[in-house]
Amino acid sequence: MTTFFDTVLTLGRRRGHSGDMTLTVDETPFGFDPLNPGFRADPYSVYRRQRETDPVHHSPMGIWTLTRHADCEAALRDQKLGHGDGINGSDHLSFLTLNPPDHTRLRGLVSRAFTPKVIRELRPRIEQRVTELLAPLRDGGEFDLISGFAYPLPVMVISELIGVPVEDQSRFSGWSEEMARGIDPDFLQTPDQLVRRDQAKLEFDNYFRELIAARRGRPADDLLTGLVAAEQDGDKLDEQELLDILALLLVAGHETTVNLIGNGALALLRNPSQLQLLREDPSLAPSATEELLRYDSPVQFVSRVALADTTVAGHPVAAGEIVSMILGAANRDPSAFPDPDRLDLTRQSGRLVSFGQGIHFCLGAPLARLEGQLALAGLATALPALELVDEQPAYRDHFILRGVSALHVRA
Repeated sequence: MTTFFDTVLTLGRRRGHSGDMTLTVDETPFGFDPLNPGFRADPYSVYRRQRETDPVHHSPMGIWTLTRHADCEAALRDQKLGHGDGINGSDHLSFLTLNPPDHTRLRGLVSRAFTPKVIRELRPRIEQRVTELLAPLRDGGEFDLISGFAYPLPVMVISELIGVPVEDQSRFSGWSEEMARGIDPDFLQTPDQLVRRDQAKLEFDNYFRELIAARRGRPADDLLTGLVAAEQDGDKLDEQELLDILALLLVAGHETTVNLIGNGALALLRNPSQLQLLREDPSLAPSATEELLRYDSPVQFVSRVALADTTVAGHPVAAGEIVSMILGAANRDPSAFPDPDRLDLTRQSGRLVSFGQGIHFCLGAPLARLEGQLALAGLATALPALELVDEQPAYRDHFILRGVSALHVRA
């Protein structure tokens, strides 16, 4: 049987030759086709079949695919699984693809920007931004929840955190959307997409070189100044490391949070009793956000390479083999989450893998959670008549990330 990543590699080769895809969901093993609109609309039934019939699959190409929660969680924590050639996209987001000791060094320098104190101090500003964005939407009528709310909120937050002037923040949405393709493997993208991605990173770098120089001469009370000055055991970030970390902060701090808010809003609108529960009791926002992260994960896949011979899910894995963890499947595993296909905002969520585990656990998880809580509670309470206009919204053509491209609603 062909595994998930074998299918993806085949799709990538076809796309590389022709620029488009002709495979349908039914033609691919178990329906795995991440670039097919039908699969993107509902990947979870496909994940369930894979988890039930072949939860730990090894292909002749040396690729392992995991769909059970316990297996994914253990693999995410396994330090013999790291990053290597063959599974990554652009080097623009290189912090994502580093192994210790380089990863440990950079994470230590960056982690000071995401302390509990920093996150607490951001709360009033995020609440203000939520109120400002929702105010014009309360008059009724139809609007796109993504472009009108889910997209601008995170870019405002991460831009202000970094220290980007308000007048420049509008430029970040375009850069973020194109640079997010750096998370996906290059072979899954068209030549035009690769050109746009690289151009966005070039413009981003040029902009921040000027801002970095300004902060060196005139420090401010923002994250960029902190990163410029960050030092650990006499070691500082060089300019390229700074630029790559800033790019990662923009993509990870923006795109994934957009998907959290968009996917969460769609799930709530499709489950009106749960939306009403949150509306009546906004204090449920923390547990609601955890459940929505589980129910429709903004990040669907994570891959690693065996850095040495190891054991994964009871199977020997040779050095150099790829291990793919399907986070969306793990978060719907009934052995970890009873009745996993039911949305329950009161669920004791257990151990989500939405933000990863181990040394690569997402540094920005507390900020994303806070934004999700405030955004979703704000939507529920400020727009009491909110309803879907488009019952079947289209999903963005990403492989790793999952999110709707637009969500047309009526207030």
